[in-house]
Amino acid sequence: MHNPGHRFQAQDRLADGAQYIGGRLTQGTSGRTHAVVNPATGEEVYTYELASTADVDAAVAAARAAFPGWAATTPGERSDALHRFAAVLAERAEEFARAESLQCGKPLKLTREFDVPGTIDNTAFFAGAARHLQGQSAGEYSGDHTSYVRREPIGVVGSIAPWNYPLQMAAWKILPAIAAGNTIVLKPAELTPLTSLLFAEAATHAGIPDGVINIVTGLGKEAGEHLVGHPDVAMTSFTGSTAVGKRVAEIATSTVKRLHLELGGKAPFLVFDDADLEAAVQGAVAGSLINTGQDCTAATRAYVQRPLYDAFVERTGALMASVRVGDPFAPGTDLGPLISHAQRDRVAGFVDRARGYARVVTGGEAPQGELKSGAYYAPTLVADAAQDSEIVQAEIFGPVLVVLPFDTDDEGIALANDTPYGLAASAWSRDVYRANRATREIKAGCVWVNDHIPIISEMPHGGYKASGFGKDMSAYSFEEYTQVKHVMFDNTAVARKDWHRTVFGDRP
Repeated sequence: MHNPGHRFQAQDRLADGAQYIGGRLTQGTSGRTHAVVNPATGEEVYTYELASTADVDAAVAAARAAFPGWAATTPGERSDALHRFAAVLAERAEEFARAESLQCGKPLKLTREFDVPGTIDNTAFFAGAARHLQGQSAGEYSGDHTSYVRREPIGVVGSIAPWNYPLQMAAWKILPAIAAGNTIVLKPAELTPLTSLLFAEAATHAGIPDGVINIVTGLGKEAGEHLVGHPDVAMTSFTGSTAVGKRVAEIATSTVKRLHLELGGKAPFLVFDDADLEAAVQGAVAGSLINTGQDCTAATRAYVQRPLYDAFVERTGALMASVRVGDPFAPGTDLGPLISHAQRDRVAGFVDRARGYARVVTGGEAPQGELKSGAYYAPTLVADAAQDSEIVQAEIFGPVLVVLPFDTDDEGIALANDTPYGLAASAWSRDVYRANRATREIKAGCVWVNDHIPIISEMPHGGYKASGFGKDMSAYSFEEYTQVKHVMFDNTAVARKDWHRTVFGDRP
């Protein structure tokens, strides 16, 4: 099983504390400690002092002090800094991959091939995007007046990131904000602060000025809510559950700050009867089990047209049963543990309650033996549940896929849309017209065709409906972190005089 020596590597690197304020690590001042636990073993790998509201104030003050200087840098200077940052991340890729696996329980092959390379790619993308902060071309839209639009940074951004993709979520929030000239205070989840802290440290090493990136690691009810409501924070970006997102929105409203929310999901996986069955089965297993199902875009509801339904259930169950669950650091592991025993028990509760109204085809239990001490749960396929049942409608956030049949195309698309969420979806068909109809009519921020889960830095990620609003990644994300100013020039003294007469009349 996992080498306990990793505990001391994490402790040594972050020995000075889990708050990164003004370019240095410091201890929290709440008087309460918190442990980062390896979910594969239950072992404590890092213990730190939680942030207090005073620590949040200090981080916001550092970001506010750094803002004028950073906002005044040219796009080229910010771009150069981000290119250096990407190079530092690439040099330390293995360290980041191991730290992410350690705190999250992700298989090391996933962090090496997906989380860390994706973060480096995002950094490189925003290094390029920094040089394309554009308004609109000048023009005469009103008589002798020339108008143009400026895009300017907003100020201090306060962001809250979740525990399922701590490194990537930190990057998605920090990079567009600072590329646009803002400064930021990020609160990572208290369960998984390691890579966010290492990310900020690497940015300083790359030459990004002190105070541009700050990290406060504390509890949501204390540090998080204080950050969202802080009067010196001009924008809040939050990724997490819809329920908590509503609370964030309520607090942000009190100071009328800009708000960016990426919330829950319940992604449909729609298989038409002309689909490549084998490809759909493989896509369903990979799409539902990515990150042990702890992904808001993971495939959670498979709707399969009736001619393929029985074969899909049989083959998907068999493939799920062959998935290798085990030590995240073992080369052959496909699936690691859930983030915690509490999350595993929550997932198990959904499945156990479903036994009364649906069929558990495979899985539905926690592995025993050498995996017993970890937060593991077997890949699980549930069939024949009703559309309005809990397991179909609620976000489970675990390695559970529910399969339901449908008859007509109209019915399948209606079922796909029949939840409050709208973050992601996929449609499987060989018929381009059928697939295109699904992409038009499914209400989700991303619809894949004959695939499920890939993302790229150049394209936006964000939801419809109760999945929130605003985009991560892409130029759309970059624009989220700017504000638009109209500038208007009066080109003649005559025009100025005529305007004055029109408003006030002739006066001596």
